[in-house]
Amino acid sequence: MNITAVSSMADVLGAYPGAQRALFKRYHIGGCSSCAFKLEETLAEVCARNGNLNVAEVITGLRTAHEEDEQMMISPRELVELRDKDSSLKLLDIRTHEEWEAVRIEDATRMSQETMKDILGHWPRESLLVIYDHAGKSALDAAAFFMGHSFKNVRCLRGGIDAWAREVDTKMPRYRLEHS
Repeated sequence: MNITAVSSMADVLGAYPGAQRALFKRYHIGGCSSCAFKLEETLAEVCARNGNLNVAEVITGLRTAHEEDEQMMISPRELVELRDKDSSLKLLDIRTHEEWEAVRIEDATRMSQETMKDILGHWPRESLLVIYDHAGKSALDAAAFFMGHSFKNVRCLRGGIDAWAREVDTKMPRYRLEHS
């Protein structure tokens, strides 16, 4: 999809799933209630009320951020290969406890408050860290957090555990998340 000044923010987020993170990082837009945007607002409207940002520059920035996000993604098949080659690889599951109990990838560690303390205090910053969620939508946010804490080699499983179950472990049960 081609994003323009008249694209709705819903369309922007659809084309560039990491757009909210990118907008917040660069312009402090969309990260909290005071700088939030509505999905029906156009990109031009959001830019206008945030210091008359140049829409073309914002679109270029979103495209660049999206390309960077894409570079961080790893396919389920690539993860299989990397796990075979790199015994120091860490696999981090950021799904809920209930999802973890239902199904998980072997040798993964589930994110929790205790795990977070251990990761930040003891995990090697140079080792490959692969993060996954259910469908690949939240992992990039977690990756940005860890990169902000000096982790050098962070990747995300494209499509999350759902893609893993579809492409690698086809006997693994799949599930759908209900959103309210």
